[in-house]
Amino acid sequence: MLIDFNNLPDTSRIWVYQSNRKFTPEELAYIDAKTRYFLTQWTAHGADLEAGFEIRYDRFIVLGLNQENASASGCSIDASVHFVQELQEKMEVDLLDKMNVTYYNGAFIAHKSLLDFRKMAKNKSVSSSTVVFNNLVNTMAEYKENWEVPAKDSWHNRFLA
Repeated sequence: MLIDFNNLPDTSRIWVYQSNRKFTPEELAYIDAKTRYFLTQWTAHGADLEAGFEIRYDRFIVLGLNQENASASGCSIDASVHFVQELQEKMEVDLLDKMNVTYYNGAFIAHKSLLDFRKMAKNKSVSSSTVVFNNLVNTMAEYKENWEVPAKDSWHNRFLA
């Protein structure tokens, strides 16, 4: 069951998929339509899942699931990953590689491999105050509070020594 993403409770489970580039307006419309349809059909053991989504900065697809009524099962999580894989193939983007870092470079959002980010940290091109996107957040509350944070407050901190 599709609900407004902003109406999901803070305890909702969150999955963040980052793209290695911005989506075009046509791709955004396609992603919106396909994701709406997927979430209206998404179930776990026959029970409708109450879920919402948002697309942030034309580059992040964020799925949220209210687990108070029904929780995602292994099969339903597999279905969502398969759905994201289909989007990835259709858009010719990388949405599932967790070995990439997205961060603010001034007013712009940059996307680098983890290896390049490490090099940039070593060269002081990024610092502990560089705002990064912590895509490892698990709940809506974490997403609201800890998704866009200075690198020093994220797992990225380990590369800044």
